[in-house]
Amino acid sequence: MNSSTLITHIKARHIFDSRGNPTIFCKVTLADGAEGCAAVPSGASTGKYECIELRDNEKAYGKKGVFKAIYGINGLIREQLVGKDAADQEAIDRLLIALDGSEQKGTLGANALLAVSLACARASAAAFHQELYRYVGGAFACKMPIPFMNVLNGGRHADNGLDIQEYMIVPHGATSFAGAMRMGSEVYHALGALLKEDDYRTALGDEGGYAPAMKSDEEALRYLVRAIEFAGYRPGKDVSLALDAAASEWYSEGKYRLNHRGHTLKGNELIDYYESLCKEFPIISLEDPLAEDDFEGFAAITERLGKEVQIVGDDLFVTNAHRLMRGIEERCCNCVLIKPNQVGTLSETAKTIHLAKEHGYQIMLSHRSGETEDSTIADLSVAFFAGQIKSGAPARAERTAKYNRLLEIEDTLEESAQFGTIPLK
Repeated sequence: MNSSTLITHIKARHIFDSRGNPTIFCKVTLADGAEGCAAVPSGASTGKYECIELRDNEKAYGKKGVFKAIYGINGLIREQLVGKDAADQEAIDRLLIALDGSEQKGTLGANALLAVSLACARASAAAFHQELYRYVGGAFACKMPIPFMNVLNGGRHADNGLDIQEYMIVPHGATSFAGAMRMGSEVYHALGALLKEDDYRTALGDEGGYAPAMKSDEEALRYLVRAIEFAGYRPGKDVSLALDAAASEWYSEGKYRLNHRGHTLKGNELIDYYESLCKEFPIISLEDPLAEDDFEGFAAITERLGKEVQIVGDDLFVTNAHRLMRGIEERCCNCVLIKPNQVGTLSETAKTIHLAKEHGYQIMLSHRSGETEDSTIADLSVAFFAGQIKSGAPARAERTAKYNRLLEIEDTLEESAQFGTIPLK
């Protein structure tokens, strides 16, 4: 035990996320004076198997207050963790899990546990005078992720007639993260210019993407291809497309209802639809193309499209090692989305990542739609050699905070920085 990394104080308070809802900010102080802070995001389109985000469910803040979770941190958690070694991350996280005592962390709240877990990691990194990505990932952490930028919003992230939730651009043709950000930014602004030229609204959705009222998902994809070309890049070569369908939102009684399209499809028919989109457009990644309980459907789409397209499990896996193991056994997906607030601690996040890597899955770190200025996922993407990150459009400070942090890391790494790769057609 290192006496300098013993926890002397923990203090939580509430701040506001990017949707104007309360969330938790936590500071951990160590014996040598080092401090670590963390803020917790919140999702809109959430999987039912995610750990529970504890809310007050009282009149204040429209029942979305987090004072119960904060009380747990400033009470029981502080009482039990003061005097413990923050540098022993697994021991800290095991204690947090035991204090909660519930399967989905609904007693103290996964939001409370994650705030403390990440703040302890940051405090320890500060005590050892290391950047977080270096402290967590070790001396050889140098892989910069490819950004997946949500530039058109639909589904639960907008109110505009589009069934698919996220339309992303993927600037994989760059040779550096900075180069990828340039590509993404130029395509994003080209898209805005094209939309404005055609009298579409250019208001922004939750994640910084445009939210025009379009006629169909295909029209949205055609605009993205046009924007890539308008910016001077080659669709499918320099910049490709990715979708997050969030298909759990469509699922009911064994079928998928695409409300804006007015179609109800069986699972195999929905897979046919995705296959047709992938043939028509330069799509290289499909996230949550089927519902969170449809392991059979995920296995089918992975078998059919997985050699050419990345199939990403988000609601299916919810950053949970047990659910991921089932997916591995049933051959579902070839990529796992990682959202630390789905599982509640840094150690459990790492466990899921390591399991995925052992079985050849790609890794993508992800923000949430209700975000803060906290850039921890940027450091974790480098620390865990993820190779991919999604943090919304290159707009709005809570999104660009992650991208800007990665620019800083790449600049620090200099020639040792390695830009990520993904399986392509």
